Amino acid sequence: MIYLDSAATSLRKPVSVERAVLQAMRGMASPGRGGHEAALRAAETVYACREEAAALFHVSDPSRIVFTLNATHALNIALRSLVRPGMRVLISGYEHNAVTRPLHALGAEILVAGRRLFSPDTLLDEWESALGQAELAVCTQVSNVFGYILPIDRIAALCREKGVKLVVDASQAAGILPVEMDALGAAFIAMPGHKGLLGPQGTGLLLCGEEGEPLLYGGSGAESRLQTMPGDLPEHLEAGTQNVCGIAGLLAGLRYVRGQGTAHIFAHEQKLLSAARSQLGQSGAELFCGPEGTQSGVLSLRYPGLDCEELAARLAERGVCVRAGLHCAPLAHESAGTLDTGTLRLSFSPFLSEGELREGLGILLGAAES
Repeated sequence: MIYLDSAATSLRKPVSVERAVLQAMRGMASPGRGGHEAALRAAETVYACREEAAALFHVSDPSRIVFTLNATHALNIALRSLVRPGMRVLISGYEHNAVTRPLHALGAEILVAGRRLFSPDTLLDEWESALGQAELAVCTQVSNVFGYILPIDRIAALCREKGVKLVVDASQAAGILPVEMDALGAAFIAMPGHKGLLGPQGTGLLLCGEEGEPLLYGGSGAESRLQTMPGDLPEHLEAGTQNVCGIAGLLAGLRYVRGQGTAHIFAHEQKLLSAARSQLGQSGAELFCGPEGTQSGVLSLRYPGLDCEELAARLAERGVCVRAGLHCAPLAHESAGTLDTGTLRLSFSPFLSEGELREGLGILLGAAES
């Protein structure tokens, strides 16, 4: 199997991640639910994961790292904490349904600016103009469809200048690009654990610049007499038993990422991206590529007259894993002009070799001709 779908889930993990999950299953109970060794071991692991995330993402206080089920869960907490019906919320033209669906459900008035693909300067001009009308801003750091790297540092600076709170969706950036809470000054930053952070599915993080409002209510292992959620983070936003096994695996993933360094991981993906562009350049495919520095290790493409879903099915039969369609981001496809066809998306990981990529692309070329 040749796995080219890491933007959906990192299938290949460090061995340390698998080992950590298994050790947690065998020896950890629930933090805050007892003073025995198994509960204390779980509490130590959970806190160590907060510390590791705080160090990687430049969060001054580990208690402001909240565990979630995924980025969607994290974004729902953030948006339900800030959005009121009728609020004018500015977003980019490349947001995921994890942003747009909660905004619609909350009755927000959605303003969209920055639809031109791989054009950060145009986006900044449009955002600077639109921020005067906005009460909140939400922006992805990297498009999950096209790998378009949005200029999040400059967007955050504009938001601070205009006094508009910012929520960042770092789903495709965390573990690959710098994500710095203290520099961005965002209200919240959301991310999954199972993509670039190389943790298990069912894990996510919400970095909290603000206190936030609980999405769920229930046991927290602290202040049990209260019939409201505890007032302090992280317990204020973490109801119920935590995914200790997943958090143990996420801790190992975070340690791997910090050990390798995001610059090293990004450089590897850039090398793979360049190789893919070169090998597919004369194939008749329409490649969605940006100038150097504006695209992560994600490449969308389509062949004229060939259905993307059909091509993905052919590849699956030949052992190549990709994703096709709208990728839960119809707004991004609308912005790029691919809403009617979708795209075939290739996405890379630190564990994909150039040899595997060349083999997979050769199979892709053959499948497109058959």
